[in-house]
Amino acid sequence: MVISCSHCGRKNRLDVANLAKSVRCGACKTVLTPIAAPVDVDPMVFDDVLANSALPVLVDFWAAWCGPCRIAAPEVKKVAEEMAGRALVLKVDTERHPDLAARYQVQGIPNFIVLKQGRLIHQQAGVVPAAQMVQWLVAANAS
Repeated sequence: MVISCSHCGRKNRLDVANLAKSVRCGACKTVLTPIAAPVDVDPMVFDDVLANSALPVLVDFWAAWCGPCRIAAPEVKKVAEEMAGRALVLKVDTERHPDLAARYQVQGIPNFIVLKQGRLIHQQAGVVPAAQMVQWLVAANAS
């Protein structure tokens, strides 16, 4: 997974297995993890996260044209901030990656799934408050 440093802008390649650890930028040494923002992913990064992350993963399936998705976006961001180091939050644009949406039978957006070690734990369509998404991730961590 490639993450840009918020301080110097350098792109850093991170091993998904290390995302729960404190990792620093190779150039300026700014702390890059834990990741406290939703990460837009493509199928390759998505599969890498599922195969290698020990953390539970919340995936937000969305599209730019979707009004409810825009309403849900700040809630998803809150979850990423609150669960940093304890969970990962990914965003999948269903227009650019319909194959990922089809993999989970996503027929309405926003659609949220929670995965733990590649296994589907929870799925729900529609706008959901951040507190509910956090509860899903906490429950996934406990399982």
